[in-house]
Amino acid sequence: MGILKPEIECASRNYLKALQSERLIKMVKNAYENVPFYKQKLDEMGIFPDDIQSIDDITKLPFTVKTDLRDNYPFGLFAVPQSELVRIHASSGTTGKQTVVGYTQKDIDVWSECAGRAIVATGGNKDDLVHISYGYGLFTGGLGLHYGAEYIGATALPVSTGNTARQLQLFQDFGSTVLCCTPSYALYLGEAIRDAGISLDSIKLRAGIFGAEPWTEEMRAKIETLLGIEAYDIYGLSEIAGPGVSFDCEAHNGMHVNEDYFYPEVIDPETLEPVPDGTVGELVFTCIGKEALPLIRYRTRDLCSITHEKCSCGRTIVRMSKPMGRSDDMLIIRGVNVFPSQIEHVLLECGMEPNYMITVDRINNLDTLMVEVEVSQELFADTIKQLESEKKRLEAAMQNTLNVHAHIKFVEYGTLPRSEGKAKRVIDKRKI
Repeated sequence: MGILKPEIECASRNYLKALQSERLIKMVKNAYENVPFYKQKLDEMGIFPDDIQSIDDITKLPFTVKTDLRDNYPFGLFAVPQSELVRIHASSGTTGKQTVVGYTQKDIDVWSECAGRAIVATGGNKDDLVHISYGYGLFTGGLGLHYGAEYIGATALPVSTGNTARQLQLFQDFGSTVLCCTPSYALYLGEAIRDAGISLDSIKLRAGIFGAEPWTEEMRAKIETLLGIEAYDIYGLSEIAGPGVSFDCEAHNGMHVNEDYFYPEVIDPETLEPVPDGTVGELVFTCIGKEALPLIRYRTRDLCSITHEKCSCGRTIVRMSKPMGRSDDMLIIRGVNVFPSQIEHVLLECGMEPNYMITVDRINNLDTLMVEVEVSQELFADTIKQLESEKKRLEAAMQNTLNVHAHIKFVEYGTLPRSEGKAKRVIDKRKI
């Protein structure tokens, strides 16, 4: 398959190290001089920009966590004034506040290139029609792949999510060749094609780029059969850039990290010390190529391993394994980050009891979220009409905070299990 930037993607380790060192030095100086949060952190540690001489010095630097973005909401971690921003995105944080990210024009160009590398890795080129069924808006998925397609000269088709009948019609009428969406929606589209009796011969799809939620090799095989394509993984998170932080190649043996812009480390989540290649730990990124939001050693909470071995595709850039879990309690539901603490926050704000149970499932290949909530005897004895009104109020509040629908189910007080230790609040039934 194709390689967009062979001078980087197939570069020697020495070249990459020199490039990373140069960019880290520049990035730390930018963060220190323009982000009060980092200046204070580094001053407290007795670390100054001149102490960073190469990428090997990265372990001297402090970690950044998601709550740091929340605590500095909305623009406190930006290193440039608003007048230099050309785009703002946001994703759900651990409370009702969004995690806000900003981009200069150079940042957008970098992100576009990285997403473009992912498309080219599928064999993509200017003759492709890239059918983008990720959501557009503050979510980074849709626009990330959109700009990646345009970067390589391909035709971007901004379909966005939903309206499955229209998606299938566009496959046939427009001749879409590359599909970009969540793996669960790809599966749903494949089943819709099968159920509608549409022949795969009438569809030109050849590849799919799927991410934003966990999926297995078994799910990959099923998608490939239903859609008659080769399925590729893509990884990203809005705090670092969006989709395109790393990407799958034809070897399907780990995702290549665009380490010339996003430097990866894997640490032991308990000791916070780096672990060797091949050892599972928590993935950490430093944004050595970003201007607006130069995050230092950002803890993703994703658990994976990395390897620096050359890939059979010819790329030498580091590969990360598919994330195999989290070091925190975050759930990914239809591509949206959801924390149990967010749900608890909404329930308490709405005056409900603090006893609840969250059940995540996958029905008809789409994630579902149900929240069972204990209610007082008085409320439970209310009329069905009153209970339904209260249920709708809670569901609207959840939607407003989570950006995903949660089905509320009222249960009688005292019926949910109690625990003397840490309460088990989440049941995840998904077979992914």
